Amino acid sequence: MTQLKVLLLLLASLLVASPVWAADEWKKEFDAVCSQTDNAMSMSVEQLREFVSRCEKMKPAIEALESSPRKVYLKRWKLCCDLFKYVLDSKIANKEEK
Repeated sequence: MTQLKVLLLLLASLLVASPVWAADEWKKEFDAVCSQTDNAMSMSVEQLREFVSRCEKMKPAIEALESSPRKVYLKRWKLCCDLFKYVLDSKIANKEEK
């Protein structure tokens, strides 16, 4: 009976801790992606598409945050993603002009 209680407590702690791990993962991805905005102009079209894709995948995790952090991170996320999209669109337009 004691082993069963220990096992249940361990399982319950893992279930409670898993959202925390997930929260850390989106923030690591956010930091990794948005730290590259200074390099956007030197990226290839393919790299920019990858960064835009990575941005889009982060949005649901940010939208799930509480109100205050959600507002802050959504604003920062939008600025970051909009920059990658703008540079991508500019590079595509320049290729079409040539």
